[in-house]
Amino acid sequence: MACYLYSAVRTPFGRFNGALSGVRPDDLSARVITGLLDRVPELDPAAIDEVVWGNANGAGEDNRNVGRMAALLAGLPTSVPGTTVNRLCGSSLDAAMIGSRAIETGDADIVLAGGAESMTRAPWVLPKPSRGFPPGDLTAVSTTLGWRLVNPRMPKEWTVSLGEANEQLGEKHAVTRERQDAFALRSHRLAMAAWEEGFYDHLIVPTEGLARDEGVRSDSSLEQLAALKPSFRPEGTITAGNASPLSDGASALLLGSPAAADRLGIEPLSRIAGRGASALDPREFGYAPVEAAERALARAGIGWDQVGAVELNEAFAVQSLVCVDAWGIDPEIVNTRGGAIAIGHPLGASGGRILGTLAGVLRERRERWGVAAICIGVGQGLAVVLENLAVAA
Repeated sequence: MACYLYSAVRTPFGRFNGALSGVRPDDLSARVITGLLDRVPELDPAAIDEVVWGNANGAGEDNRNVGRMAALLAGLPTSVPGTTVNRLCGSSLDAAMIGSRAIETGDADIVLAGGAESMTRAPWVLPKPSRGFPPGDLTAVSTTLGWRLVNPRMPKEWTVSLGEANEQLGEKHAVTRERQDAFALRSHRLAMAAWEEGFYDHLIVPTEGLARDEGVRSDSSLEQLAALKPSFRPEGTITAGNASPLSDGASALLLGSPAAADRLGIEPLSRIAGRGASALDPREFGYAPVEAAERALARAGIGWDQVGAVELNEAFAVQSLVCVDAWGIDPEIVNTRGGAIAIGHPLGASGGRILGTLAGVLRERRERWGVAAICIGVGQGLAVVLENLAVAA
């Protein structure tokens, strides 16, 4: 049985300590779920077979199965089950993949998938001591991003910071600072154009008075980007300008079988045609989407020559460039409506964002096939192939 994507929405993505900083991640999740259901008025919420929700942190207000909490806060019937997926940056794309498999196997007819992250509200944590009442000081650990409470048995070369890992990736593939800055500027310009042209209007659920992505900069320039200091090495190439920012936000996707159209009262946008997951050395996580996309394409039965649009999450400009180079594709089909460097990267929400954006781009460009891909910390990548049903043969 096929699985279709029927609808996709998201909140605007807010800056760290920005407009959405006062909103709990479970409330962000509930807001985007209700926004999605508002667009499908014929759907009886009790008909949803499963909520599959992505979240990377799970250490604070998003603890204890935020997917189930969000469903309850959104007013779904208590009979609708919910689960939470944690594959770090790929969590909501993984949620969509899990939901699509349930539909394809006949275990579900309608699945609500998505994810959320408040990187602003990620708490500090204190590890429990091995013995009660230790006499020394204890250090609170930030859970916002990256490794924390690392197992001492883990090889140290694997546990370098995300930025240092991408500096190493850039060295390995000879990606210059100039290319990274140019890629970042393109992201801002395309995102701003998309907003000005109304591309995102139908994808957005305004939240807390925020109606647009908060991090998009219309005034960015190569000169400004070139003036920024490296963030991870004194002579490095990665800066705050050519990497994705810390962000807050949520995304939601409505998946269903072909027969679900009658219960939803809407026509599907796309078919999930292929899925791929890959893993490699944790330091090279930025390269992991390369093989994930190849696997997804193989399972869809198509090649890169048939792909008309790519949504690649821009964790860092360097890893995005390395992936595009490895695929050997036209870079102009990648992130044509801006990417995470401009829009933001709330970890658990980004996979849903790129899948929903891809469906919209395929419709806009009248392309049949598209790929959504994302890199994931600790050396993993995910990818999904969509088929635009409006132009399917």
